[in-house]
Amino acid sequence: MGNTANGLINRPILASIHTEAFRHNLNRVRELAPESKIWSVIKARAYGHSFDAALKGLASTDGFALLDIHDAVWLRERGWKGRILLLEGLFHENELVLTHELACDLVVHCEAQVEWLEKFKVNTHTPINVFLKMNTGMNRLGFKPDSYRTVFHRLHAIGYHMHHMTHFANADQVDHPPSVGAQLELFEETIAGLEGSTSLANSAAILWHRNALGDWVRPGIMLYGASPTGLFSDIEHAHLKPVMQLSSEIIDIQALEKGERIGYGGRYEAPEAMRIGIIACGYADGYPRQAKDGTPVWVNDGAKNGGGIICPIVGRVSMDMLTIDLRDAPNARIGSKVELWGEKVPVDTVAQMSDTIGYELICALAPRVPVQIV
Repeated sequence: MGNTANGLINRPILASIHTEAFRHNLNRVRELAPESKIWSVIKARAYGHSFDAALKGLASTDGFALLDIHDAVWLRERGWKGRILLLEGLFHENELVLTHELACDLVVHCEAQVEWLEKFKVNTHTPINVFLKMNTGMNRLGFKPDSYRTVFHRLHAIGYHMHHMTHFANADQVDHPPSVGAQLELFEETIAGLEGSTSLANSAAILWHRNALGDWVRPGIMLYGASPTGLFSDIEHAHLKPVMQLSSEIIDIQALEKGERIGYGGRYEAPEAMRIGIIACGYADGYPRQAKDGTPVWVNDGAKNGGGIICPIVGRVSMDMLTIDLRDAPNARIGSKVELWGEKVPVDTVAQMSDTIGYELICALAPRVPVQIV
């Protein structure tokens, strides 16, 4: 029972990161965008999966895209010689020297960054690649089209290698303004006649708008096997594989009589005599406290056929434990393995039952959960 480390038996929760699933999902991106190069987005510790796992599983990518320059240092120190894109560019002017030393590409999205670059002495032998960001309707970062060309020429005249970028606001929705088509049209009109490659498509656009890919695509959530929309049904036929499996064990079983209640607040009342499985996983591990009754958990119930069964959560998730209905798993016992999310329980399904999205759950994996890269 539990995981072993240094000869000790630990609490049984474990996050397994499957690097083969990373490789599979990256190949799917190549199949969907065969004429584009790939920035593999690994911000937020590779969406909670760890940089070590991402570097191992996504090693054949054309480049990595991230936020923090210190993460770029980490990649270089571990031998990554490919391209690195700083997705939000510089946060401070004093990062420019290190950016140049690390040979990072920069997203430039605001006037302050332009002024920093104008003051920086460009090395004409190894100029910085700049992906100038256009605000085509997302209204977060980027230059509006009416000022974009002026900024482009300011940096191009100094000697920076210029490229173009925008971000789709609603690639996961149909006919929701601004549409992908409207954003793409505005983008293409604005950059007409300007040199440089383009970077357009996020995961949703790669999956559903393959006329709007650009020279570089930027897959994020699909590399991790989860859905851009938050709905597993939307990617069920996209042949992606979940990279993270969160697993644990049943650590106790309670026998309840009809009318007895479970956990804090007594949210669930037993409709009949039933067994309740107690699982070593709670909100301090990153499992959502707001998970509703009925949220699925896969249980290896020890059946002779070697299979398992889905059992629903009943009662409120607490800090270290959650409780499931074992009426359909008569063979489940203390020590039975469970999957909280992964191949058998999509993380998007857990998220949907918790009024959030899969992105949040995988990124919120708690530091106390052991991670195994396989």
